[in-house]
Amino acid sequence: MSKSSPPAVVDAAPRLRRAYFECRFGQLHARDAMPAGGGFDEATTLVCLHQSPMSSRVFQRFLGAMGRDRSIYAPDTPGYGESDPPPSAPTIADYAGAITDMLQSLRVRKVDLLGVHTGAAIATELALALPACVRRVVMVGVPLLEEPERAAFQRSPWPVAPREDGSHLALEWERSTAWRGPGVSLPMLAESFAEKLRSGERGAWGAEAVMRYPFGARLAAVTQPLMIVRPRDDLWEATARARAVVPGAQFVDLPDLGFGLFEVAPERLATLIRGFLAD
Repeated sequence: MSKSSPPAVVDAAPRLRRAYFECRFGQLHARDAMPAGGGFDEATTLVCLHQSPMSSRVFQRFLGAMGRDRSIYAPDTPGYGESDPPPSAPTIADYAGAITDMLQSLRVRKVDLLGVHTGAAIATELALALPACVRRVVMVGVPLLEEPERAAFQRSPWPVAPREDGSHLALEWERSTAWRGPGVSLPMLAESFAEKLRSGERGAWGAEAVMRYPFGARLAAVTQPLMIVRPRDDLWEATARARAVVPGAQFVDLPDLGFGLFEVAPERLATLIRGFLAD
């Protein structure tokens, strides 16, 4: 097999584990998958960065599909899932710094990145901060927001802050059902609903960091090969704006998928992303 040939994808299920890494904010929790044969001499390690206010739980099914030919790490962004929170509201650069700490612990020389929504912003910052380490980048839903959209968030941040009468739960459930993607079952929706409430008053920190991030300018500076996947979710229009910012990127529209796409179509996404990363 030549060096340019992609590694064979084996049928054996990968080994799925969880681990903690030390980072600047305390302990960083991550899910990981390793091919049955080991993974170290296979394809480039993939790091998956979730949207906020979710956690690496959104990648559970995808890890099993994608981890058959490479090692994968899906960390919980600081303050979400099982990861320790920052002492105050962080920036996108702060989040990227915590992921950098994990990469240094792993001692990997090259990684590919997969970022979803907030994770796309973090992936952008990592690609710029670690150009010798980051090889290729995949983004799913790009928050290239315009000023009216940023202002709307400032007027009504989400998730809604807890209220004494519990009315915030009804508001967030309405939001979840409104953006429920095709194929997302009621149990899947209930699980993601619980996950997004888990961080409490810190739940909005990720979105707040995106609102302060100069995404357009930072994205335009990315030099690594880039694929942008556009599902029909709340960033459908925002993601389309990336065509003008990074016209050399590979764009893939998935209008039949929305929120929850990594849960309902993990094999399809693994095939799509594996093809791009193998080039």
